[in-house]
Amino acid sequence: MSTSEQPKNTQFHDYHIEAGGKMVPFAGYSMPINYPAGIMQEHLHTRDAAGLFDVSHMGQVIIRGANAAEQLEKLMPLDLNQLACNNMTYSTLVNEEGGILDDLIITRWDEQTFFVVVNAACKVQDIQHFRDHLSGTEIIELEDQGLLALQGPLAVDVLATIAPEVADLHFMQGRSIHIENCPCYVTRSGYTGEDGFEISIKPQDCSAVVDALLENSSVHWVGLGARDSLRLEAGLCLYGHDMDQQTSPVEASLLWSINKSRRTGGPKQGGFLGSQAVLNHIDQGASKKRVGFMVEGRAPVREGAEIVDQQGNIIGAITSGGFSPSLQKPIAMGYVNTEYSTLGTTVNAMVRGKSRPLVVCSMPFVPQQYYRG
Repeated sequence: MSTSEQPKNTQFHDYHIEAGGKMVPFAGYSMPINYPAGIMQEHLHTRDAAGLFDVSHMGQVIIRGANAAEQLEKLMPLDLNQLACNNMTYSTLVNEEGGILDDLIITRWDEQTFFVVVNAACKVQDIQHFRDHLSGTEIIELEDQGLLALQGPLAVDVLATIAPEVADLHFMQGRSIHIENCPCYVTRSGYTGEDGFEISIKPQDCSAVVDALLENSSVHWVGLGARDSLRLEAGLCLYGHDMDQQTSPVEASLLWSINKSRRTGGPKQGGFLGSQAVLNHIDQGASKKRVGFMVEGRAPVREGAEIVDQQGNIIGAITSGGFSPSLQKPIAMGYVNTEYSTLGTTVNAMVRGKSRPLVVCSMPFVPQQYYRG
C-alpha cells in the first residue's frame, strides 16, 4: 500500500474503536494491534477463555466448476478427491521454482465448489494467480465479507449457546448455519493452536453476529499483537517471514501438507507448479530447514538475527521470535542448515554483536488443543 492510499476499514471497525483498539495500517486495512488490556492479557485470555479476532482483511474466494478440483490440483500439492464435502485442509500455492506464493485454507463446500481463505497481503496476487491458471472455473472474491475467529477453550460453549449445531463439528470441518437468523459459514479452525471457530458473514449481517458473540462475558476482542504471539507458540508460519517465494514447503517443514498421492510413486505424482523442485527436496533432502528454538535468558531474539555455529559460522537466521506469555520465556523459529536441525542441537543467535544460546526444540511450543472428537 502506498503512502497516498488510505487503509480500508473492515465491517467491525467501529467496534474496535469503541473497544479502545490501537489501530494501525496492516495489509491495506486499518486493524487493531491491541486493546487497553494489552497484548499479554489478550494472549492469556485466548488461552483461558475466548478471544475474538477480526480477520476480515484476509481474502475469501469461491472457486467452482465441474473441473474445479482438477484445476486446483495444478496449483497445490493436494489430492482433492480425498477431501469430503464440508471438510477443509491447509495447503500452499507453489511457484514454478517450488517456492511458496502463499499458504491457505481450502474447504470443499460441494462436489464442484471450493471456499479458499488466503493471506491479506497476498490476496490480490493469489486471485490473479487463480485467474491466470484455472480454466473452466468461476472465481468469486467475497470482497466485503466479514470473517471472525473465536478462539479458546470456551469458544465452543459461547458459540453453541447461539448456534448449537457447531458443537458437532470436529477440527477442520465446517457447515452452513444461522446466527441470529443470519446465514453464516462456520469452520472449526483457527491459527492460535486452540480449539475455536472461524465465521464467514455477509456484510449486512456482521453487526448482528458480533453483537450476539459480545453479549457473552467470556468473549474479549484480541488484536494483531496477540494473534502473532499465539501463532508463534503454536509453531505456525507467518507468510513473508517464516516462508516466502524462495522457500519450498519441504524447507518450511510443511511436508505433512503435501498429499502422499502427489509425491514420488503416488498415483497423482507431481503435476503441480514447481513439483519437480518440491519432489527433489522430498527425495534428496533440502539444504535448510525451519526449526523451533528455546532461547536462553529472558530477552527475546527477533526476526533477522543471524544464527551461527559454535565456531561463529553463519548457518541460518531467525524468522519469528518473541516472549511467550504462556511459557514466560523467549521462543523463536528460523532456518538452519539441515545438519543443525536435530532436536537438542545448541547453536547461537547474534544479537547486537553478542551471542545468545539457542536449543533446537520441537514445535508447537504449547500443546495444541484442537478438537478432533
